[in-house]
Amino acid sequence: MSRSRSISRTLGLALVVVVGSASLAMAAPQASPQTPSDKFLKDRIEYRLETSPVVDMYDLKVKVELGAAWLTGTVATAAQKEEAGRIAKIDGVKSVANDIAIDTNVDRTLAEKTKAGISKTGEAITDVWITSKVKWFFVGEDLLKGADINVHTTDHVVTLQGTVRSIDGRTRAVALATRTGGVHRVVNQLTISTN
Repeated sequence: MSRSRSISRTLGLALVVVVGSASLAMAAPQASPQTPSDKFLKDRIEYRLETSPVVDMYDLKVKVELGAAWLTGTVATAAQKEEAGRIAKIDGVKSVANDIAIDTNVDRTLAEKTKAGISKTGEAITDVWITSKVKWFFVGEDLLKGADINVHTTDHVVTLQGTVRSIDGRTRAVALATRTGGVHRVVNQLTISTN
């Protein structure tokens, strides 16, 4: 076999291998975006409802199955019910069944619970409960990603210490702590991190 024939044959095989690899790569299925789990969707909707200034005071329940969300609970007005439904429409949710009831007396009932030191879900509002709730709010907040915040609660007064990445983050942390049920006052000792 001549040398030129051998080189030509080797190049031909290499070309087949390269072309064959390209064909395989082109035929490989493209990765599709991951569909969020029902648990993830439920957690995000609950977080959004709990931090909404319109409906955060109400005990609203969320169930998500196969990407379909179902809302239950009670609010005082039709506008609040509509807002809860709007809040639940997040990326990944296919549909929202809004079965929230409207009861004009619900605010009075909630005020009586709060006065008695009971949360909207029936738990005793203690310093430990407040601290846990504030920390939960912080975990789900995009403006607080990368923050290092310590939360201390004494006699329903919350003290926030540590660092956040921006003024907006500090403002949001204080707002979330202030809106937590049972909090009488928030002491803001947060600083802006330069890192």
